[in-house]
Amino acid sequence: MSEKSGSEGRIQWPRFFKKLSPYMIQKGLLYLRHYGLKEFWIRLHERFEPEEIPYGPWYEAYAPDQTVLDKQRKKKFVYAPLISVVVPAYRTPQLFLKQMIDSLIAQTYENWELCIANGSPEEESMRKTLEEYSSKDSRIRWMDLNENKGIAENTNAAFSMAKGEFVGLLDHDDLLSPNTLYEIVNALNEHEQADAVYTDEDKVTAELDEHFQPHLKPDFNIDLLRSNNYICHFFVARRQLVEEVGGFRREFDGAQDYDFIFRCVEKAREVVHVPEILYHWRTHKASTADNPASKMYAFEAGRRAIEAHLERTGVKGTVSHTADLGFYRVKYPVQGHPLVSIIIPNKDEKETLENCLESIRKNTLYDNYEIIIVENNSTTDEIFEYYKKISADPRIHLICWKKEFNYSAINNFGVKNARGEYLLFLNNDVTVITEDWLGEMLGVCQRREVGAVGVKLLYPDNTIQHAGCVVGIGGIAGHMFVDMPAERTGYLHKASILQDMSAVTAACMMMKRSAFDKAGGFTEQLAVAFNDVDLCLKAGKAGYLVVYDPYVKLYHMESKTRGAEDDDAKIRRFQREIEYMRSNWIGILKNGDPNYNKNLSLTKWNYSLRPIPGMSGKNDEKD
Repeated sequence: MSEKSGSEGRIQWPRFFKKLSPYMIQKGLLYLRHYGLKEFWIRLHERFEPEEIPYGPWYEAYAPDQTVLDKQRKKKFVYAPLISVVVPAYRTPQLFLKQMIDSLIAQTYENWELCIANGSPEEESMRKTLEEYSSKDSRIRWMDLNENKGIAENTNAAFSMAKGEFVGLLDHDDLLSPNTLYEIVNALNEHEQADAVYTDEDKVTAELDEHFQPHLKPDFNIDLLRSNNYICHFFVARRQLVEEVGGFRREFDGAQDYDFIFRCVEKAREVVHVPEILYHWRTHKASTADNPASKMYAFEAGRRAIEAHLERTGVKGTVSHTADLGFYRVKYPVQGHPLVSIIIPNKDEKETLENCLESIRKNTLYDNYEIIIVENNSTTDEIFEYYKKISADPRIHLICWKKEFNYSAINNFGVKNARGEYLLFLNNDVTVITEDWLGEMLGVCQRREVGAVGVKLLYPDNTIQHAGCVVGIGGIAGHMFVDMPAERTGYLHKASILQDMSAVTAACMMMKRSAFDKAGGFTEQLAVAFNDVDLCLKAGKAGYLVVYDPYVKLYHMESKTRGAEDDDAKIRRFQREIEYMRSNWIGILKNGDPNYNKNLSLTKWNYSLRPIPGMSGKNDEKD
């Protein structure tokens, strides 16, 4: 992390002034009115703080050169489906229309057709452009609509023109990279069951002179999709699936693609992500990409799209807007009244444990829980006096672990003595901040597909200690957004929205007992390090989701500067645990965390770009 990664860090003023214009000032005032001064200032810093690796030069090095493109043109795929790219066009500026069509003509994969439904037949410049291009290339087809029926119905008209086995959605003023369809078809050859495919994207200025704000996505992530339409562009679906779900629905205009994507992924056999930046979303004054506050109706339609998805899938949940427009919170209610067993290992640490238990008592609204304290070779009279004091509480049970310290074995021992259907692993050095924290976690964990839930942990100085884990960070696994001020939301607000992760920390982690048992519990070979990551990965392998829930916050008193593993026995133990993880999880370590992105750094914790070899010398990261 850079030393000044917080809201107190410096703004990159040259970049700020370069963007400044009357329109940007007007837009800034809209944001100020929406967020208020404090939140606006935080977001201004997030938008204009120095980039560790500037995206412009990175993208220039990243984009395929002519040699690569020429090689792609010669590729003969075993499976080479016709792809219909559908475009609802309405009063498209002639230059934008030409550039959009040119981006199709430049494709290295040639078996495509462009289906344009023109919702503004009175526009002579559009008609002239469409006639000119279609006369030169038979793959370009268009039709005039009798009237502009809105984006949903105009898109459905374009769908009706499609003859391809797959259909891709392209906005009338956006662009595809020349290798887009090649990469889509390559993915379809690797995934025979794929019914839907999506790619990464970025934004580009109206003049096409600057690429910015790359959206580097994870593989399919249902909780992230319920928090934000992260799939968005470029989305390609099997035409049979499009017909089955019924295309776009006009009652969701403004978020018609969000509603459509939900209905597609609900029925798709497989949803495939291509982690390449293949779609360029043009920003200009009328664009939602550049002015989200201008289209509140669209965000309300998005909320309704999530609600409709939950209803179709039989999931109970309440959907609300967050402060960041276009990002949503789904709150899952507790079903029934199951017992939750809170397991807390403890050695000595009377005051630390007391603070932890007091915060639980104060902030826990859900009432059916027990606390199991696993006493681990304490020596002080003070702690045993405290144990006597708290033993009067019928919810608290003290059990004794008399063997040497082994975090995994201690927690497994706690589970054997727990009665709950749900298990909450909790460090003794945490204090709960969020009221109804237990109910919030339980509501998420009760979902059939969820095995584990983790939370946002803060240091006492209100910086982040944990906002989910990424496998591969720092070698084996690392926490995200470490040291970032708690009021910040991070890259694409990922520190502050519900999403699926590959792992979360067991400093505060809830698991279904059935998922814990199916995963085989904590691996006792991992006495100190990586045991929670390993357990989460085993739960994932068993078919469960691991969810990061930022709406539960706790302080974690763990020191930011841990003591060094400098004793020979500790070093040997740590090396054995690293070797265990490398041996048992070589697949995800080699192929990359599916809930991350191969173009993001493995040495930073803030979703920084991964340096391209040769681009920045000393900052290059090894594969």
